[in-house]
Amino acid sequence: MHFDNLYAHDFARIALASPECRVADPLFNGERHAELLREAAARGAAVVAFPELGLSGYTCDDLFHQRALLDGCEAALAALLKASASLPTVAVVGLPLRFEQRLFNCAVLLQRGRLLGVQPKSYLPNYGEFYEARQFSAADEALGDEIELLGQRVPFGSRLIFAASDLPLLRLHAEICEDVWTPIPPSSYAALAGASLLLNLSASNALVGKAAYRRQLVAQQSARCLAAYAYSSAGQGESSTDLAWDGHALLCENGELLAESERYAAGSQLITADIDLERLARERMRQTSFGDSVRQHAAQLKGFRTVSFSLGLALDAPLPLARRVERFPYVPAERARRDERCQEVYNIQVQALVQRLASSGIKKLVVGISGGLDSTHALLVAARAMDKLGWPRSHILAYTMPGFATGERTRDQAWRLMRAVGCEAAEIDIRPSCLQMLKDLDHPYARGEPVYDVTFENVQAGERTNHLFRLANHQGALVLGTGDLSELALGWCTYGVGDHMSHYNVNASVPKTLIQYLVRWVAETRQLGQAVDHGVLLDILGTEISPELVPASAAAQGQVLQSTEAAIGPYELQDFNLFYTLRHGYAPAKIAFLARHAWGDRGQGAWPDEAHVARNEYSLAEIKRVLGIFVRRFFQGSQFKRSCVPNAPKVGSGGSLSPRGDWRAPSDSQAAVWLADLARIPD
Repeated sequence: MHFDNLYAHDFARIALASPECRVADPLFNGERHAELLREAAARGAAVVAFPELGLSGYTCDDLFHQRALLDGCEAALAALLKASASLPTVAVVGLPLRFEQRLFNCAVLLQRGRLLGVQPKSYLPNYGEFYEARQFSAADEALGDEIELLGQRVPFGSRLIFAASDLPLLRLHAEICEDVWTPIPPSSYAALAGASLLLNLSASNALVGKAAYRRQLVAQQSARCLAAYAYSSAGQGESSTDLAWDGHALLCENGELLAESERYAAGSQLITADIDLERLARERMRQTSFGDSVRQHAAQLKGFRTVSFSLGLALDAPLPLARRVERFPYVPAERARRDERCQEVYNIQVQALVQRLASSGIKKLVVGISGGLDSTHALLVAARAMDKLGWPRSHILAYTMPGFATGERTRDQAWRLMRAVGCEAAEIDIRPSCLQMLKDLDHPYARGEPVYDVTFENVQAGERTNHLFRLANHQGALVLGTGDLSELALGWCTYGVGDHMSHYNVNASVPKTLIQYLVRWVAETRQLGQAVDHGVLLDILGTEISPELVPASAAAQGQVLQSTEAAIGPYELQDFNLFYTLRHGYAPAKIAFLARHAWGDRGQGAWPDEAHVARNEYSLAEIKRVLGIFVRRFFQGSQFKRSCVPNAPKVGSGGSLSPRGDWRAPSDSQAAVWLADLARIPD
């Protein structure tokens, strides 16, 4: 398989067709279907769904009882079947079919000259403008389960699932229009029986407000079923005797709208979208309530039959993903949604801290302020918590604690920030106590030698936290943690009495990329008060991320100055890797495929619509290198730090790493299988 082929990563391209229609003209309609089928195949679609009764037209009324029309529909189906002979795409076509001396409104699935099966409509609307029971019989009225059609013996019934043998996660089920408007649609049972792609052939007429409800209906059905739901409706050419038609087509995946047609478009229309089959399979595996539903409805599911087919797609050539992939999966690209996200996250953090303070009976907080991002945001949350409790911000006891490598810029920013917040502010120079400990350890630095090893670094980190805990004891306060989700994922924190530990941590499930936007949002919305100068927050955002534990003089000894991202990779990539590892459980090769789509020079991912965001691009080689860092640090060597993290609120569905929440893992696991998959990525 070619690495750049979407099918190699368990995606499938789905097409929805709304062909121009002539009522009661099957030959014309069949030709339009054939044109769109060929176009769908040319685009690399695995499946294309057409509207309800598309070969005849939905609005035929009593013409459905005319033999000429019914014969014409079967002739059009035969022509379409012939046209499909060399095409891998599965076509799902609507037409009226005679069976057991009754007439059924059917979806016929065909591919490569073979009829795969026939699924009749289960629920016939017979109210308002609909009179379907006048012409058609419902699916459960059929006695047989096979139909003789165009010289082939074909499975017949509403409980069929069509499984692609060469794309095992692709399992289809078709229902028709009204079926999805019922309290328990047939597709609900089909999903429990294993269908991952639910198709709806519809002829839903246009009414004021109906399109919005239709979007909600399709999105919610896809979400409840943990499936993709493809809805294709009749449009141009249906009779306007009493109704109007808009050709509304929708494709949703687990509640998310992927593609939507232009309503009231002239002529034929074809839209496509790529669905993530692995995502759906993992959600079903993860959400145990889905399995519980399968167990509870086992009796109804036993009647489902599986029809196998092979797509036979060409997988040795590139077929790029045609799907929006957010470069910042934790940060919405659109400004309005991003502001809403920031406000919600901020409120969750504040509410959690308010509850912790109220339940503990402790009215003060101790927090260390470095002049960097994480401690800044923790202080902003603390300030808002005090406001909500009606306590003065002076109950926040903030300390900046310069060490051997603290820069003037960050020290100045720490003081400006503490003054802006209005907390109690102080400075403690930790260098004397650090030097004493280094002497006790007989460390070379204490003898005047420029050795800046991990001991040198962690003595400083440990002394800061040690001071904070003793200050909390002395002041009757809680130590507020500041470390974020990205640092926990990469093990970029000092274990035990270091930045790993606190009494309560408000940032532990917030990734670095989101914290950057939270701080900016606080500045732009003036959360600290209208009279406060928020400029310090923008200065902090412009500061390179660094632990500031190795002094600048280290450069004279040939050592590299400390840059966090130089050591562990860009946070924008590492947060991308974290999201798809933690939230979706993807293997490295698929994550790299998505990252290349989003971040590569041909990327189609979404940038946040902000002028200050650098438009970075990464080669596949760089993506692989950074992902390798993530795999090694996340899966081997850092879990022991995550197994004993302090209490912290979960803020989003992107996950947390608390062993009491989303993530439980052994501390001594190996990264071998992830590294093996990483090796599949081309250099």
